[in-house]
Amino acid sequence: MALVTSALLTALFTGFKTEFEQGKSEAAPQFNKIASVIKSTSASNTYGWLGKFPSLAKWIGDRNIQSMKSQAYTITNDDYESTVGVDRNDIEDDNLGVYSPIFKEMGNAAAIHPDEMIFPLLAAGFTTLCYDGQNYFDEEHPVYPKADGTGTAVSTANMAIDVDYTGDAWYVLDTSKALKPLIFQERKKPNLLAMTKTDDEAVFTRKEYRYGVDCRDAAGFGFWQLAFANKRALTPDNLWDSIETMRSFTADGGRKLGIKPTMLVVPASMEKLATRMLEREMESNSSNELKGRVELLVADYL
Repeated sequence: MALVTSALLTALFTGFKTEFEQGKSEAAPQFNKIASVIKSTSASNTYGWLGKFPSLAKWIGDRNIQSMKSQAYTITNDDYESTVGVDRNDIEDDNLGVYSPIFKEMGNAAAIHPDEMIFPLLAAGFTTLCYDGQNYFDEEHPVYPKADGTGTAVSTANMAIDVDYTGDAWYVLDTSKALKPLIFQERKKPNLLAMTKTDDEAVFTRKEYRYGVDCRDAAGFGFWQLAFANKRALTPDNLWDSIETMRSFTADGGRKLGIKPTMLVVPASMEKLATRMLEREMESNSSNELKGRVELLVADYL
């Protein structure tokens, strides 16, 4: 029987930490393809600049200062955790092999956590408000005709719905900008901690050593102009329609935004169809005009 000492517990934690970090390194998260990571230093971040696509204008007289919009968009951080209890008997009996895959999986879960935050936002975008007070995917995003952001708003849609369509939604995104379509707000990175002191309540009353990971973060929407949602059949014509619609988006005052759709995001159920549509070779007398046009992202957590 192994004697549970401070040195043994320190070595044990080092081993668990190694498994945790290995699990993180072996994961392949997808969120950073469609979301910008914004560092947070407080309970929430307010994105008052959303709605202002920066541009240069001829300098005549005083600078034209772009004021933040009154409908500031706030993303509030939440806490997340995962905890494992290790029985003292397992330590004394050197029966710790069962815990190695658990801590490796905990590391994998920590790395994949942003995916679980970001990709469900796409599906929620049909019913969740963004910075302009409309749902992120909506048919009535207001775009104002005058350069100063006034005038009668023109409704602009970044979604297309076929009422007879019963399949999954799919999305076309422009991920080429400095700010991607979605935001992953990071307040505190996942970190593995231990409660193993002999006077810890759980150790004293239940002979249980606790190891846990926790983090603080949140996810939210960026510019709606960078995303187009479809609840209609995934066909070449409908994909081209999405691309062309996004290319036509303008800012207030009619200024071109230069949207360049770069990515098709689909759930796993549509992987075969999307792959064939984007990669299939055509007959010798024709070519697949969509091949290489956009990157395909099959989202694990969509």
